[in-house]
Amino acid sequence: MIRPPYAARVAAGVVVTVLEETRKLPTTAITLPMTAVSQTLQTLMRFQQQIAEMAIKGDDVFDALLGHNEEEPEWATFDEDDDLTPPSAPTLVPSDDSDDSGESAAPAAGAGRFALYSSAPDIDTDDVQPVSTTPSDDDPEIVELLDYNELTLAQLRAKLKTVGLSELQDLAAYERSHRARAPFLTMLDNRVTAASK
Repeated sequence: MIRPPYAARVAAGVVVTVLEETRKLPTTAITLPMTAVSQTLQTLMRFQQQIAEMAIKGDDVFDALLGHNEEEPEWATFDEDDDLTPPSAPTLVPSDDSDDSGESAAPAAGAGRFALYSSAPDIDTDDVQPVSTTPSDDDPEIVELLDYNELTLAQLRAKLKTVGLSELQDLAAYERSHRARAPFLTMLDNRVTAASK
């Protein structure tokens, strides 16, 4: 078989390519704006990255020339730093009877609808006696059964689904007489109310 000359083969290839591209024109016309925008954004992002790299190299040069001072930003605090200073509790100032502004005093942190999520009130540690977490003989049986003194609020919530009304009342009385934690009391009282309906 005799092959056509190279120029003829190239010309035939160009004709076939033109026909293929003509068939793709409707699709290309639809995707052309998206492709152009995408390529433009890609070029801009590469340009920004190159500028950022140059700025970093410039910082390295200035650090080498002027010395390196690494400062801790204000927002960089750690849990250990927070433990050094006790949190300041907001103080409530009693209002005079002559002040008729209509504002009432703020409710206690352990009271109200959101008592489960509020923090416990600040207690003077000089007056507090240590609470024994080991159950004694006069504690209700449910306290020992649930290992109540070791439970977190979430663990207690999960275990209360299987506890009866009298045991709920015993737990509420035990909590009031021992630790009196507001979130626990609120949850227990709510469960007692729901179970007694």
